[in-house]
Amino acid sequence: MPLENGELARLTPTGVEVYDFEGHRLRKTPRTLNWNPVMVEKQGFKHYMLKEIYEQPGVVRTCLEDYLRADWEVNSPFSPVQLNLDASLLDNLQHVQIVACGTSWHASLVGKYLLEQVAQVPTSVQYASEFRYAPPPLLPNTLTIGVTQSGETADTLAALEMELKRRQGLEGAFEPRLLGITNRPESSLGHLVPHIIDTRAGIEIGVAATKTFVAQLMAFYLLTLELAWRRQSCDRPRLMELVTGLRQLPAQMEQILESQERYIEALSHDFAETQDFIFLGRGINFPIALEGALKLKEISYIHAEGYPAGEMKHGPIALLDAKVPVVTIAMPGSVFEKVLSNAQEARARDARLIGVTPLDEAEAQHTFDNLLPVPEVDELLSPILTVMPLQLLAYHIAARRGLDVDQPRNLAKSVTVE
Repeated sequence: MPLENGELARLTPTGVEVYDFEGHRLRKTPRTLNWNPVMVEKQGFKHYMLKEIYEQPGVVRTCLEDYLRADWEVNSPFSPVQLNLDASLLDNLQHVQIVACGTSWHASLVGKYLLEQVAQVPTSVQYASEFRYAPPPLLPNTLTIGVTQSGETADTLAALEMELKRRQGLEGAFEPRLLGITNRPESSLGHLVPHIIDTRAGIEIGVAATKTFVAQLMAFYLLTLELAWRRQSCDRPRLMELVTGLRQLPAQMEQILESQERYIEALSHDFAETQDFIFLGRGINFPIALEGALKLKEISYIHAEGYPAGEMKHGPIALLDAKVPVVTIAMPGSVFEKVLSNAQEARARDARLIGVTPLDEAEAQHTFDNLLPVPEVDELLSPILTVMPLQLLAYHIAARRGLDVDQPRNLAKSVTVE
């Protein structure tokens, strides 16, 4: 039974009693949690984090099966996705603002790229902790999205509460439109906002988010498809390309796991004593560079930073030498040649270059010292694939260093205090 704000529970030998702060006893209805013991077993994996990395293809399949219409075609008169969101939430949108923290903030940056480039909706992403103390001016017809895997992140909940209070009592275009993206729809977030996209990732034990990050990305892909269809901002053949590409992702993710993990485990031996890493990406993969750096910091305690590849020469390039590996995400598309050029600038400073790129890209093979190959895919869909080698690299470096991968120091699975 969930406790609401202003309630407390008293454990007794016969059960649980719930009261409000005035001392009045409340009647609560128990709810059965959707989990079983098998879900929290390691199933032969050394750590939960590795198990959860391997669960990611299944998570994407679940999202596609639950939300993507199997019968959608180019000429279908209905949306390709079934999110069951009220039309009042999505119609006539002029702006989307997203509040999130940590890994969820990185997923939101990918969401911003998708919403702006495909659905053509101006979108801003705010750190929830900063939004609370410097909220932007109220804009009409604005959808506010809170992203939190647990649904309990204090800063994100407080930011959403502030936005709700700012708009309560306002009418017409300034009425509140709130949406939550979470893995726990029964959480505090689910009680706060009227509309939820359940990411369906299942229980995640490892503190460093992996499968819940990919599930949040899927939520943004699905929301983008829904808005693009409603706004007619993307032509039908292009929507069909994206739908077809999404359906192919689980098999491509499994291909990465089958072909890459042993190689990445061996490669990780080279970095057991490394003290600094740089991660580079551009466009939709810049947030993946940030996420790769965060994963490495969280579980290996190695200093790592993610940068837009084009910004390297504006200061960070001074950090580079032979002791600083540079991991670069270089996927074919609008910025591919630019990213390779940025990587070559790092090579000129003696940095060891590791490339996340398709295996058959000849120019990339000549650019990078080590390749973490992924299947070639539509650039817009590539973050789902490019993040996986970075998760595996962080995991194996931390495991090689003998660290507690699942429970890294100073971190908690859900940050419920400011």
